[in-house]
Amino acid sequence: MTTPDQAAPAGIDRAAQTRNLILATAAFTISFWAWNLIAPLAKFYADSDQMALGATQRSVLIAVPILVGSLGRIVVGVLTPRFGGRIMFTVLLLISAPFVVLVAVAGSLKSYPMMIVIGFFLGIAGTSFAAGIPFLNSWYEASRRGFATGVFGAGMGGTALSAFFTPRFQEWFGYVTTHLIIAVALVVMAAVCWSMMRDAPAWTPNTEPAVPKLLSALKLPITWQMSFLYAAAFGGFVAFSTYLPTYLNDVYAIADLTSAGARTAGFAIAAVIARPLGGALSDKFGPRVITAISCGGAALLAVWMITKPSMGSGLAATDFILMAVMMGMGSGSVFAWVAVASPPARVGAVTGLVGAAGGLGGFFPPLVMGATYNAAEHSYTIGLALLVAFAAVACLFTLFGIPRSADEDDREGVRS
Repeated sequence: MTTPDQAAPAGIDRAAQTRNLILATAAFTISFWAWNLIAPLAKFYADSDQMALGATQRSVLIAVPILVGSLGRIVVGVLTPRFGGRIMFTVLLLISAPFVVLVAVAGSLKSYPMMIVIGFFLGIAGTSFAAGIPFLNSWYEASRRGFATGVFGAGMGGTALSAFFTPRFQEWFGYVTTHLIIAVALVVMAAVCWSMMRDAPAWTPNTEPAVPKLLSALKLPITWQMSFLYAAAFGGFVAFSTYLPTYLNDVYAIADLTSAGARTAGFAIAAVIARPLGGALSDKFGPRVITAISCGGAALLAVWMITKPSMGSGLAATDFILMAVMMGMGSGSVFAWVAVASPPARVGAVTGLVGAAGGLGGFFPPLVMGATYNAAEHSYTIGLALLVAFAAVACLFTLFGIPRSADEDDREGVRS
């Protein structure tokens, strides 16, 4: 049986490759917008005339969708090789749409408990990432998978669209209409995927039972190694992109939702641009080097962030943008590593597990930030210090904790 994760055959239609890469990236983008729909309006929900939320309540509200979007990737990563990317993208987009509308209902009722419950199910939108990696692995040959997964990963720019446009849509169209627009966009994208997306010619359903596949993937060292690194890189991106509006308000007194959203969008866009760059550089220099640079750079930039660089001089913006570049580049390099180091028949399961770890890496930091925030000094020093330690350990682990492969030795032999 030809598995969905085997290398794409020589002579495959490049136009079809490109078309399906674009469609998968577009579907990932709009689903990530939906996944990040609550965070840009966190201050709106926290206002006294809405839900009057404290710092911890805000952080829980922001983090809940991340939890399901993370754990759900395990399931999606296993189901995609069985049903194919076309079906999985279509279904995930359609399932997410009603929960976007229900977020508007909960917000209109000013019900924090209802918002938590609906936010939990809204996390389904964040699972689409795990559908894209095995889908594209069946379309692209091993030598171009870093590029393909990097471009697809740029769909995390949906968080930038959400940060920038969601507050503006609320101003322009109203709260409920904003959510209806996103729900309609999800349904339209589902129709586009169903009508235009195609699984690779080499793909046939992998009907192996799900549980043994997951257990087999859990026994692979690469699964645990990449899970840790992706929790550092992508988890850091998710945490920053969802919590940054709150951080800017608490530390720099930027209370305007559109202003905070614009800055958060800039952060996300920088990461989006850097992710395919990380994948492409990994194809050339190897993912170990790029991942180490990413994690080490993030640690240094977090140290700078602790000093509260000035916003007016542009130093704070520089720090945030460079942090986004490091995290985006690392996210691309880690999944380039997954694509080449995982056994072909287990890429889907490994993708789901690693993707879940990355999402969980973004779930806990907002909770920690909310719990350790020093309101008197407007400081997140403890949370940022933990980021420094985590990123530094990830850098050292990348360099010294993962055994070298024959491919790495061959690559260095070619360069020398």
